[in-house]
Amino acid sequence: MAIVPDTKNWTWVLDETCSDCGYDGPTTEFREVPRLVRENAAAWPGVLAAADAAVRPDDRTWSALEYGAHVRDVFRVFDERLALMLREEVPAFANWDQDATAVADRYSEQQPAAVAAELVAAAEVVAARFEAVADEQLGRTGLRSDGSAFTVESLARYFVHDPVHHLHDVRR
Repeated sequence: MAIVPDTKNWTWVLDETCSDCGYDGPTTEFREVPRLVRENAAAWPGVLAAADAAVRPDDRTWSALEYGAHVRDVFRVFDERLALMLREEVPAFANWDQDATAVADRYSEQQPAAVAAELVAAAEVVAARFEAVADEQLGRTGLRSDGSAFTVESLARYFVHDPVHHLHDVRR
């Protein structure tokens, strides 16, 4: 069964604490993001090793495997976006339909151990890229397809909420 797409504009996490997962975007410091990414990634192999990792808890919720594949791809997409922001002046990000990607890439049919390894590797790449950002690059900007503007600093705080939130989702 298909999951109903999430159409919320999550940019509010830059200004408010997420009441669901507890992520505190307003107080998260840019330089904390690489550590948060690595800590998050370290938890996923255990989640994905569970015997029921591919089982959806209900018809409206992704399985841990699907969430893990999504988080892996979030790491990859935001690594690309950060690289673009550091390379170009005010780039526009291509739209990424996470729900279409989940179907097209058959998240539910992927191998949990492979997803875990790929997620950890992708996390390290994006964490290292954020870690290498110089202070004078924090204000560089990029535009999401809906027109939302991000600086490198705000992109980092916005991005890290996603893996934090989804790890919370699978641990409930």
